[in-house]
Amino acid sequence: MERESAICFGCEREFASNEITHFCNASFCPDCLELETAVCAECGSREWAGDLEYANDNAYCESCAERRLVRCSCCGRWIERENALGSKPYICESCCTVEQYEPAIHEYGYKPMPVFHGEGPRFFGVELEIDGGGESGSNAKALLEIANAEAENLYCKHDGSLACGFELVTHPMSLAYHETVMPWAGLLLAADSMGYASHDADTCGLHIHISRAAFGEREAEQDAAIARLLWFFEKNWRELLVFSRRTEEQLEQWAQRYGLTEHPSELLESAKGRGERYAAVNLVNANTVELRIFRGTLKLNTLIAAIQLADSLIDLVCKTTDRSIKLLSWQSFANSIEKCELKDYLIERGLISEVTD
Repeated sequence: MERESAICFGCEREFASNEITHFCNASFCPDCLELETAVCAECGSREWAGDLEYANDNAYCESCAERRLVRCSCCGRWIERENALGSKPYICESCCTVEQYEPAIHEYGYKPMPVFHGEGPRFFGVELEIDGGGESGSNAKALLEIANAEAENLYCKHDGSLACGFELVTHPMSLAYHETVMPWAGLLLAADSMGYASHDADTCGLHIHISRAAFGEREAEQDAAIARLLWFFEKNWRELLVFSRRTEEQLEQWAQRYGLTEHPSELLESAKGRGERYAAVNLVNANTVELRIFRGTLKLNTLIAAIQLADSLIDLVCKTTDRSIKLLSWQSFANSIEKCELKDYLIERGLISEVTD
């Protein structure tokens, strides 16, 4: 009786039927079977080798990989979840320093001891979200090397609202430090070259934290100035919306307004009572007032203009009265601006009129 045989799909040689394994309507010899396919280490199913994900010499099918594997934020390789260090972002053991694990991208709740730069008490901390280039530890490390070449200026954090990016967070800095010392130009250019976006990514915002001490020495003095800041925002919402480059829908989600009241002090009490973090002016933090209205940007002039606006608003609300802030028009405020980047930006956005009050 003639021995049955089959042709191997891989090497096209003839083999006895007992040496052949059938997979996906094809016949394979032992060597080609091992080369072309693999068995999932989790569920035991055999799959084409190219359809599997690999970690620590183990192969995983698509459904098992979703449960068992995470990517290292530094090298991008798959690692088994139980072997990963850190948590969102994850890191593999080979990318971890021997002495101590220090991720380039920290968890969302990370808050280091602040390092103050420049003369106080008026400090500005910037949170700039970038997206589209990956939540990559290697990219974050490269940006940190630019930002922190001369001083500890910046750190990076995970942000769940971003699709494929992370958040750049500065330590508290004076306006002059942001303008002349902080290497914003090189940092923004590098982020752009890595494929990140900020304005062009609908997910990104630019948040500016102002030290509460910038509004006065005593709590009552600070509250009065902050109340006028809130009132200015509500009264001039249309102009600030144009300045922000956001849509009404975006602000409703991330930077809501409180609603105009008759007196600034009433508005402050209403805002404190709501305790709303996702407000245009966020008062939840103990030591800072956060302006959340701005859309993200990788343009240097736009970034500096936003910080200069925050600085100009502090001057305004600290040097005026409730009655004066209620009588002040947007055009009077805008036409008084002398800061170069801010004035250029106001002209660019059509927020300065030729007619003064």
